[in-house]
Amino acid sequence: MDYMTILLRTIFIYFIILFVLRFMGKREIGQLSVLDFVVSIMIAELAVVSIENIDVPMMYSIIPIVILSAIQIALALISLKSNHLRKLIDGKPSVLINEGKIDEKEMRKQRYNFDDLLVQLRQNKISKLSDVEFAILEPSGKLSVVEKQEGEEQPPLMPLPLILDGKVQDDHLEQINQTPLWLRQQMRKIGYRDIKKISYCALKDKDTFFVDLKDE
Repeated sequence: MDYMTILLRTIFIYFIILFVLRFMGKREIGQLSVLDFVVSIMIAELAVVSIENIDVPMMYSIIPIVILSAIQIALALISLKSNHLRKLIDGKPSVLINEGKIDEKEMRKQRYNFDDLLVQLRQNKISKLSDVEFAILEPSGKLSVVEKQEGEEQPPLMPLPLILDGKVQDDHLEQINQTPLWLRQQMRKIGYRDIKKISYCALKDKDTFFVDLKDE
C-alpha cells in the first residue's frame, strides 16, 4: 500500500511541478538568475518531502510550492517595469575587457580570476587574449566576447544597450565615456524626443544608432 501511495504522490507532484515551471516562464538553465535557481531548489526540496513522508498531507508541500511560484511570477512582472528591481534580481553585465584592455579591478570585484577568463575564452574558440576587443561577463555567468576585426577602419563598439524600456542606462554610457545629456541630444537629432517611447537603443557604429520603439 505504501508503494502505491508513493507512486501516486510521485506522479501527482511531477505534474504539479511541470505545470508550475511552465507557468513561471521559459529560460534555459544557464540563463537562470540567482532567485530562479533558489526557487527551483526550494520547489525540488518540497517535492521530495511530499513524496518521502507519506504521513504528511500533500497540501503541506503544494501550498508552499504555489506561494513560491506566485512570488516568482509577481517579481518577474514587476521587474519588467522596474529596471532597478531587474538589476537587483538578475544582476548586470560586467565588462572585463574593454577595447582590448583587461579590467583587473572589475575582475576582483566579480571574484573572477585569469584561469576563469582563459577557460571561457577557449570555450568561445579564442586562444589569445590579444584577439579580444570586448569581454562581458553576463549575469548568468556566461562570457560574451567580441573579437578584434583586423583591416577595418573602425573598431567594434561596446555591445551594450544605451536605452532599455524607455530608461537611459547610465552605467553603460560611462563605459563609452558619454553622458545622458549627450544621448538625449543624439536622439533629438534623429527625431526621437521622448526617451520613454524607445524600447531599445544601442550604437550601430560610431555615428549611427539602432533604435526600436515600444509597441503602440
